[in-house]
Amino acid sequence: MKILVAVKRVVDFNVKVRVKSDGTGIDIGNVKMSMNPFDEIAVEAAVSLKEAGIASEVIAVSCGPAQAQEILRTALAIGADRAILVESQEELQPLAVAKLLHALVKQEAPTLIIVGKQAIDDDSNQTGQMLAALGNMPQATFASTLAITGNEAIVTREVDGGLETIAISLPAVVTTDLRLNTPRYVTLPNIMKAKKKPLELSSPALLGVDVAPRLNTLRVSEPASRTAGIKVPDVATLVARLKNDAKVI
Repeated sequence: MKILVAVKRVVDFNVKVRVKSDGTGIDIGNVKMSMNPFDEIAVEAAVSLKEAGIASEVIAVSCGPAQAQEILRTALAIGADRAILVESQEELQPLAVAKLLHALVKQEAPTLIIVGKQAIDDDSNQTGQMLAALGNMPQATFASTLAITGNEAIVTREVDGGLETIAISLPAVVTTDLRLNTPRYVTLPNIMKAKKKPLELSSPALLGVDVAPRLNTLRVSEPASRTAGIKVPDVATLVARLKNDAKVI
């Protein structure tokens, strides 16, 4: 079984993002970047399946600028066998990424595609679903457990009402939730080994995909700052404040 895992380079989750002064987007200059946390979980899931003898090869894929090679090397250090970077300086929106991944799926013919359920920069939660639709493949989103049995993937999903367990035929797309696993700590020896693993460069043009943005961002602004709370002497005053000042009752 061959597994393809998609990873994205995003602003590190520990960094407090700043909006550009002209309101056109987020300022990422001199900001620490890292692998999207949900994608780390996806890589860990794929590598765990390989270590269990279920998968024979794990391919990490990223779409973005040349600097995304850093997170691909991290995926290789976790245990992926090889990596592919689809290099583009364009703003890659979910549909464009799904089309690029679809082209790679046709090229690599993986049995299972694992992606993070969403990226922490745009929170779109769309790429996995769009990829499944483009490839006419079964999908299981928000996976909290994943097991492979024969030609099926048994997935427990986190849904609004609790947990839902489904079986989907392979090849399929699975998107990972936070409780699927805890990504391993990447050791220095594995980081050194990752430098020798193959990393292939590609481009949207080579894959025959148009990645021109379909949506335009009009303006980005910070949320309004919260005002300080107040203390009230009794319930009657609280009710009056909620009714007259906050106007919520």
